[in-house]
Amino acid sequence: MATLTPAPASSGAMTDGDVRHVVHQRPTRPWTRVPFYLVLFVLSVAFFAPILWMISTSFKTAGDATALPPQWIPPEFSTDGYTVLFSDPQAPVLRWLANSVLVGVAHTVLVLLTASLAAYSLARMTFPGKNVAFGLIVSTMFVPGFVFLMPNYLIVDAFDWLDTMWALVIPGAASAFGVFFLRQFFLSIPGELEEAAVLDGANRWQIFWRVVLPLSTAPLATLAVLSFLASWNDFLWPLYVLFNPESLTLPAGLATLRSAYGTDFPAIMAGAVLASIPVLLIYAFAQRYIIAGVSRSGLKG
Repeated sequence: MATLTPAPASSGAMTDGDVRHVVHQRPTRPWTRVPFYLVLFVLSVAFFAPILWMISTSFKTAGDATALPPQWIPPEFSTDGYTVLFSDPQAPVLRWLANSVLVGVAHTVLVLLTASLAAYSLARMTFPGKNVAFGLIVSTMFVPGFVFLMPNYLIVDAFDWLDTMWALVIPGAASAFGVFFLRQFFLSIPGELEEAAVLDGANRWQIFWRVVLPLSTAPLATLAVLSFLASWNDFLWPLYVLFNPESLTLPAGLATLRSAYGTDFPAIMAGAVLASIPVLLIYAFAQRYIIAGVSRSGLKG
């Protein structure tokens, strides 16, 4: 730790030697950083090993993918997995990819709309039962997701939405986490901004649209990424409500590549690589918004 030690003052005219700053630096010990970098290395391996194994397996032959002992580097590089993935008429992968993008975008837009409106009313408005309503919304976050499978299925069936994209978009449009997340940020916005807007003649909707939302770019982008990922990775629900193979999303469609007598691991891993590319690109683009949104919404550790 650096310390500044001023030289004693002398009488008469000041010279360059009258005032000095001697910087004492504590010698650094390289070995003190070894545990820190060791932990980072272990965490990096834990996170990246499955991704590297997925990419490696996608370029293996069917025999090498199941060989023992397993090999990280394919003995023989093969693109058979990708060939099977895009040539099988029973597996319209590009159609599944388009369905996933469409459902993910629609789901994200609806989550941002409903969550932002609910969060603003709970954070900046006063009405009877507000705290009770917020408590009920947050309490649903602690209920396991599979509990809602049957009620949501009955609702979707009643609206005749089975085997349609609406069955994937509408049930998850009300996000309790989104309401909680945005409410935390809206509470941090100074009330003077709304008071100034009221003095300028703005109504409640104009304040929300022109004042609050422009200040909420980071948390909205964070919620958009998280909502898109939740929809993109959804596996169980599409299998329940979609019956036509061409209507499946990518995660549910890749599961159909498994047969009763065997599994084409290279083809499945090739599909997993295809499914990972959009997610990695989105995260790389929105990383700074995610960090800023989480830190400014009071959810950081």
